[in-house]
Amino acid sequence: KLKLCPCAWTDSLILGHGLQTSVDDSEACSRPLNSMAVASNGAFVVTSIPAGRVVDRTGHAASWYKRSEATVHSSEHHSAAFSAVGTGLALGALGSSSRSRRAQRRAQPASMDEKRFPVLSKRRQAVGRFPKLPESVHPGVLSGQAVVDLLNHAKKEGFAIPAVNCVSSSSINACIEAARKMDAPVIIQFSSGGSQFYAGKGLDNTNFHAAIAGAVSGAYHVRAIAEQYGVPVILHTDHCAKNLLPWFDGLVEANERYFERHGEPLFSSHMLDLSEEPLEENIEICVKYMERLAKVKCGLEMELGLTGGEEDGVNNEDANPEDLYSTPEEIYRVYDALSKVPDANFTIAAAFGNVHGVYQPGNVRLEPEILGRAQQYIKEKTDGKDGEKPVNFVFHGGSGSDLKDIRQAVEYGVIKMNIDTDTQWSYWNGINGFEKKYHDYLQSQIGNPDGSEKPNKKYYDPRACMRAAEVSTVERLQKSFEDLKCVSVLGLGPPDQPQNVLGPRRGGLPA
Repeated sequence: KLKLCPCAWTDSLILGHGLQTSVDDSEACSRPLNSMAVASNGAFVVTSIPAGRVVDRTGHAASWYKRSEATVHSSEHHSAAFSAVGTGLALGALGSSSRSRRAQRRAQPASMDEKRFPVLSKRRQAVGRFPKLPESVHPGVLSGQAVVDLLNHAKKEGFAIPAVNCVSSSSINACIEAARKMDAPVIIQFSSGGSQFYAGKGLDNTNFHAAIAGAVSGAYHVRAIAEQYGVPVILHTDHCAKNLLPWFDGLVEANERYFERHGEPLFSSHMLDLSEEPLEENIEICVKYMERLAKVKCGLEMELGLTGGEEDGVNNEDANPEDLYSTPEEIYRVYDALSKVPDANFTIAAAFGNVHGVYQPGNVRLEPEILGRAQQYIKEKTDGKDGEKPVNFVFHGGSGSDLKDIRQAVEYGVIKMNIDTDTQWSYWNGINGFEKKYHDYLQSQIGNPDGSEKPNKKYYDPRACMRAAEVSTVERLQKSFEDLKCVSVLGLGPPDQPQNVLGPRRGGLPA
């Protein structure tokens, strides 16, 4: 008798040499699939497969909704090869079950023992709380009420969270490492171009296939790592203009599938940037997506007014100056429309002169007072029922901004500030510094100032310069955390020195 736990998942169902298997589960379903015989010489026979068991499209994972028993009889005269072929064919046949039955499987509650990220534990939810944060906020990726509570707490306590665009697992790790060192939460986000790069530039991006796959891959990496560092992470995607909506749709579908399995979305939130469209259309599309996202406890960030400069292939360097500044009336129209969506969780990236990139002082004129006037206007329009600062604002184009403007924006309700240009430079600067320091050791595989026969492998090992880039980025992000007053907000204190850190030695932590 082989007991299979309810809803248990296996990476593969493998029968050993010469096994003959029969499955009987009348309790699970009164309408079993047709009995199948594979490899007619008797090497592999499966009978009475219950409909409660479904295999996914790849034919690799099996789910049982009710407790089953399988009786396994050994047979010494059949080849292992036929057994393996039979297994594959049987699973493949089961994988062709109807769409309705797949939907039935997805509707079932996830097992407490189901494998998920992080895979180091069988726990369904992350554990652990932070002394200084709301009880709902836990280590790892946040969603639903935990995101709402964290952002409201930030606004109340007067700090904002850095949101960093990432394009690789290395840049993700640097962000989370910086957050732990600063005893703070962090927001990790992917742009469409960054998502495609994460998947690999060699992957075809027709219908934004690579961009969708890259963002999902990055999300899984964050989920696998963030909890291990012990910091709360908001997982987000950046600007999505109207022409990028197929990318957005793919991510929303990924959230919905993940929600069916785990009761939470894959991402914490997403951004729609329809600022180049008429305001009415911008609001209409945002409301439509907010209604869909709210059903899976996922948040929405919308942009109102243009962000100047250039980023990720979008160039607004010649934008009309008037479009760089939102009005309180426009902001209220957005707030009012999105607030009517049940269970809506949204933020507004209102324009107050924001510009992507870094420019000479004096070339960018920020007016954070716009945000303060909008908060007062909306408070009056809502009779104060949503508090003194009803709106959670987002600060785009944070790189290179003056500290005075940053602090004033936070005072007016900014809870998130985007950083990209400065961390791009810090990552490159780490590599650049490493090359300059070890230049004479990076010109050939063999031969350096220490001797013509000395090998240089430990210098050109990619991990060495990449770690130097990470260290440089962590240092730059520490300044961003400080500027936003997002320091020591978890209550954990400084992290312990990592132990058992492996090489390479140069450019990295002590090994």
